[in-house]
Amino acid sequence: MFIGGGLILAGVMLLLLHALRRKESAVRPGRWIIGLGIVFPVAVLAALMGYSQWRSAALRDDPPPGALIISITGHMWWWEVRYSDPSGGADIVLANELRIPTGRPIWLGLTSADVIHSVWLPSLAGKMDTVPGRVNRLVFSADKPGVYRGQCAEFCGEQHARMALHLVAHAPAEFDSWLRAQAAPAAAPATAQQQAGLAAFLAQRCDACHTVRGVSEGGRLGPDLTHIGSRLTLAAGTLENNTDTMAHWIRHTQQVKPGARMPSHAQLDAGVLDALAAYLGRLQ
Repeated sequence: MFIGGGLILAGVMLLLLHALRRKESAVRPGRWIIGLGIVFPVAVLAALMGYSQWRSAALRDDPPPGALIISITGHMWWWEVRYSDPSGGADIVLANELRIPTGRPIWLGLTSADVIHSVWLPSLAGKMDTVPGRVNRLVFSADKPGVYRGQCAEFCGEQHARMALHLVAHAPAEFDSWLRAQAAPAAAPATAQQQAGLAAFLAQRCDACHTVRGVSEGGRLGPDLTHIGSRLTLAAGTLENNTDTMAHWIRHTQQVKPGARMPSHAQLDAGVLDALAAYLGRLQ
């Protein structure tokens, strides 16, 4: 399309130069209007429509044989990543982290819960918009294990820049083991502090927005926290994931990521906050 547009522009400029150099014209205007004003645009636009239909057919293809199908939903400002449980149970849901096996085609179904976002994986694939009410597709594969940085590439609001998506490519056997672990419910508290953290999680009504499978199944507004302790980062790549940063994130959410849908919990005393961070860190 770029080459064709360039050729048409060059032709128009040559005609303009020819017209400026002629002192008088013997050309009949009606022929130019019909030929270049009607026939030529209709022919060019018809050709471009056929070309675009041919090129975009790949976007409508079914997943290739053996592909791993993963759903990604963009939110302001985080990613919901959803896998089918291979054993037939409930979907496996995580946030801001995409894990895949190497050497296998990956078929991403992309949509949005609010505004237009865009998944961009520059080291492995192109970028594709996530549009509310539509499912777009992105197909790619990874040849070797590693951690790859992804990012939202469509301006989507105040915290667009802090909307990373980290992709972790595993050897196939390691990925299968990881997926089985993710299908399990949340780990039970192992210490008195973690038990106090679970109590704080319920008392502070964190379960109104967040799901922890085996504890609370109703939260849909925020990320699923069933295995949050196993993730690389917090707040869509904003903070490294450990108990100290977890406590900092809970207490100072709006300072770390202004405009995030989660309020700061500065009212919590240090003991309750540490217990809550310890419990969430336990969810590996």
